[in-house]
Amino acid sequence: MNQKRDRQFGVPSPALQRMPVYYRRLRQAIEEGVPFVSSDDLGRSVGMPGAQVRKDLSYLSEHGRPGVGYDARSLAAHLEEFLGLVNDKEAVLVGVGNLGRALALYPGFAHYRLQIIALFDNHSDKVGQTVGERQILPVEKLANLAQRLHIQIGIITVPDGAAQEVADAMVTGGIKVIWNFAPCRLTVPGDVLVKNEDLAAELAALSHHITQRKVIVSGGAGREDGAGRGREEHLC
Repeated sequence: MNQKRDRQFGVPSPALQRMPVYYRRLRQAIEEGVPFVSSDDLGRSVGMPGAQVRKDLSYLSEHGRPGVGYDARSLAAHLEEFLGLVNDKEAVLVGVGNLGRALALYPGFAHYRLQIIALFDNHSDKVGQTVGERQILPVEKLANLAQRLHIQIGIITVPDGAAQEVADAMVTGGIKVIWNFAPCRLTVPGDVLVKNEDLAAELAALSHHITQRKVIVSGGAGREDGAGRGREEHLC
């Protein structure tokens, strides 16, 4: 998903990805009885300076009060509306392996008004089993069910070799947003949004950072040059 496409609503992708974290921090402040939250406080939740927070929120025409901060309830309500958290969202999930089961049973989705209403798999030994209160259905029923129930979100947790076929079925069923956990890129029509979650790539990035930290600790200990310090700060 490229940044140009993410900007269709006027908000760059990095800023959009930080919005839910701001919302989570605001909800925490509200629960703690804190009426105002500063941009620096919100920035700490995403590892960004307050100036970046103010720029992000300016896309929503939100501006805090100097020396006071943002009204926590007002900003949280605005973010709820902007992110669509006030609307119930129904999704289907295909691929009921370990990851699929974990997502199907994850209670945190309820806070974002997301409900996974149907599970699908192409393994006959899984079809008919239940996960929570939902029965696993054969993939052949996916397109028809999605079309009848006007499902807008599809979650793919199948091996990469099966992901494109599943995506095609979702598109046939009228699904417009696909959350893809398969390690591959999908080909979909221009009006379908795909969010890829490549767990292996993320693990590789983490592994790289661990390796770099070991290099810094073993080779940079006691160094006084600015290059060594700057490199470590960049990794933090």
